[in-house]
Amino acid sequence: MSERAALPSGPPETLGVLLAAGASRRFGAADKLLANWQGMALVRVSAQILACAGCDRLAAVVSRPEVGAALPDGFSTVSIAPGQEMAASFHAALDLAAQIGAKRLLIALGDMPRISPLRLRALLSLPGRGAVLCADGRRMPPVLLQAKDFAQARALATGDHGARALLARFTPSELIALPEGEALDIDLATDLALADQPALGTGTDPASPR
Repeated sequence: MSERAALPSGPPETLGVLLAAGASRRFGAADKLLANWQGMALVRVSAQILACAGCDRLAAVVSRPEVGAALPDGFSTVSIAPGQEMAASFHAALDLAAQIGAKRLLIALGDMPRISPLRLRALLSLPGRGAVLCADGRRMPPVLLQAKDFAQARALATGDHGARALLARFTPSELIALPEGEALDIDLATDLALADQPALGTGTDPASPR
């Protein structure tokens, strides 16, 4: 593990990890995580949202030092080799959580700059349970995992599908509604044009199931 800032001693209640090691293949030659989103690097915007969730510690999985350098203060970094499948990032997050004895793990993505911190807090509001966001029937990170589920989650996360099999296992009572306007993930350079458009539907009750 490579760390920008040393992790505090003692196991945390909640570890928040931003997955920011993607290859950006569909985006073009540039790294999408360093692209400008409303005046800041995209990854920094996503990291600031995670920082507002209320986690005890924060970390990011990165594959390029430039991405790690763009993170706000308070994030440690875990470095993995570039070009790996999505599952490698999930494994790194889960391994860090297990290593430091976190009781639960909140995983967010570095290319989803529109999610409200209210959705993340809603995930954390379910005591003793895991939870995942759901937009129009589609389950997607951010996702909250309990320590007892780390090993199973690691086994289920494979290939470029990352945590798809894991997300399918959540029950309806563990789904937190995500407004469609917040479900934007940046895959193409043209997606950046949406930066100046308002996110629709942000008034939805974050605790309501889908």
